[in-house]
Amino acid sequence: MAEPVVSVSSHPLLYARGFVTKFPSALRTLPSPDWLVQQLQLGSPAPLSPSDALRAAVRDLLRHGGYKPTGRGKPASEYLLRAASDGSLSSINAAVDACNVVSLHAGLPISVVDLARAKLPLSIRVAQEGDSYVFNASGQTIDLGGLLCLYDADGPCANAVKDAQRTKTSDETTETVSILWGCLAYQEQTDRTLSFYRELLAKIGAHTTVIL
Repeated sequence: MAEPVVSVSSHPLLYARGFVTKFPSALRTLPSPDWLVQQLQLGSPAPLSPSDALRAAVRDLLRHGGYKPTGRGKPASEYLLRAASDGSLSSINAAVDACNVVSLHAGLPISVVDLARAKLPLSIRVAQEGDSYVFNASGQTIDLGGLLCLYDADGPCANAVKDAQRTKTSDETTETVSILWGCLAYQEQTDRTLSFYRELLAKIGAHTTVIL
């Protein structure tokens, strides 16, 4: 099957990158190696590091459409930093762990969706007022109005804050789409983040193909 195409609506601050990952087997048979889990800790070796300036740029990116990236609505990369700081960031599965390691050390929010659970075509655009989706197994929702989101044919399914429950990875996942929510002012950091991410996935035997 041909790799999916992601269409991106014009945006003055966004520099999105993305790729498809094909894992060698279902995630239930592919546990995260110890070295990957260890990188979920602050201070572990990584070729990238976040900065206050990048954090501010990411918030400006999300704020541009009218969304307020504060409190419970702050970027996922900030949640990861807090979780790693208090020791509550733990392993989930190889796909999510790789994403979290990269996002934590690079300071960029990243979305991962199960390609089999998403319905093509895919696009990136700002959500309309009133849009929302369930983001966890307990049924909690996030209001998406003004927030940049990844859409599939059934509606919004991921963003830089919280991804939709309906397209999250599971034990049966074999292919994912990752979206890096980069800033135009930080293209080099975003490109280096993409390379680091793909290198981690290659080390666990996954194959990646850039689509954005």
